[in-house]
Amino acid sequence: MKEIIIIGRGGQGGKSAATILAEAALEGGNFIQSFSEYGAERQGAPVYSYCRIDDKEIRIHQGVTHPDIVAVIDPTLLPQLTMTEDMPDDGILVLNTTLSPKDVRDKMNIRKCKVFTVNATQISIDCFGKAIPNTPMLGAIERAAKLVTLDGLKKKITDKFLRKIGEEAVKKNITAIERAYNEVKEG
Repeated sequence: MKEIIIIGRGGQGGKSAATILAEAALEGGNFIQSFSEYGAERQGAPVYSYCRIDDKEIRIHQGVTHPDIVAVIDPTLLPQLTMTEDMPDDGILVLNTTLSPKDVRDKMNIRKCKVFTVNATQISIDCFGKAIPNTPMLGAIERAAKLVTLDGLKKKITDKFLRKIGEEAVKKNITAIERAYNEVKEG
């Protein structure tokens, strides 16, 4: 089983990203769970969204405490990030930042887990005209962790949003996913 935490702020789409990832995995034949944790705070407060993916039925019904993958949507949350201590040595950390993976390792004193970085904020500004980095982060997570497939993510975005936001907006989301997938850096 893979346990994923997506960390962002209210309004940045972390909950939606976890749901889309889980639903894409479900359509790929996996068992899934997806849920979020947030207080009564307003938009802008930290939000932790969780996702479990397994090829067997998932019987755990509690929060994720030892994630295999942590994705951080909001770079201002990096100084508060302590979850890498609970990750396995082969864990994956995916960050929306302009920093290189080496700079992140040095700055945060990370000695275990793989570090991936992508400038999801800039990609979203380029694609949407505003900072909505959750969709590009899906592409970066897929490149780093290979949980579903890039085509599976694109299909899920199309199926889920075509009627809601239209073909043009769906194309922009797919472009953002593909760009992040191709631009993610590993170190």
